[in-house]
Parts: sequence; structure tokens; C-alpha cells
Amino acid sequence: MSNLLDIQSQIEKLQKQANEIKAKDFHATVKDIVSKMQAFGITVKDLQSPKAAKGGKAGRPVKAKAGAGKAPKAARKAGTPVAAKFRGPNGETWSGRGLMPKWLSALVAQGQSKEAFAVKPE
Repeated sequence: MSNLLDIQSQIEKLQKQANEIKAKDFHATVKDIVSKMQAFGITVKDLQSPKAAKGGKAGRPVKAKAGAGKAPKAARKAGTPVAAKFRGPNGETWSGRGLMPKWLSALVAQGQSKEAFAVKPE
């Protein structure tokens, strides 16, 4: 049991030492952070902004990108229908995007070509 008590005593001493070192380093670290914030013009508001949380460049103005007149991705319509590029024998359609539908896969497996079902432009 004396080993356990000795170890617990050592743990307490080491915890105290760790807390003292942390307290000393804390003030130096805060001072370093403040100096870097001043050098780069970063404010507390910059650190709290959603852009900073996502890895954006805080404290810097955003430059306009090419195609800035386009609607942002979130504002674009999701699921906008696309014209059919393939039509099956029973009237099924496929835009050519994504996985090949089962009806077309089955026909191709039977030896028919996918291009045989291509919709001809009018």
C-alpha cells in the first residue's frame, strides 16, 4: 500500500508543478496571441465570425471572384429538371446523369446499345 500512497503523493506534486507551469505559460501565450492579432489586424469579432470558424481568412476583405454575378450555390434551384437524352421502349426517360437506370441496364445486358435509345434532337 505504501507504493500506492507514494505514487498518489507524487501525482499531487506533479499536478501542482504542471499548474504552476501552465499559469506561467498562460500569460506568455496570451501576450504572444495579442501581439499577433495586432500585427495582422485581427479583432475578437473576426475570431467569432462564422467565416473564421470555417477556416476563412479573418480580418481581410473578400475579393470578388470571376462569375460573381451568378447566384450563390445555396440560392440556385436544386433538382432542376434536365431534358431526357434516352427514352426506353415503354416511355421511360433518362437524362444521362447519374447511374444508368435499371431499364436501360437490362437492355444493354441483352446486347442492345445505349445509343439505340438516344433521343434524337428535333
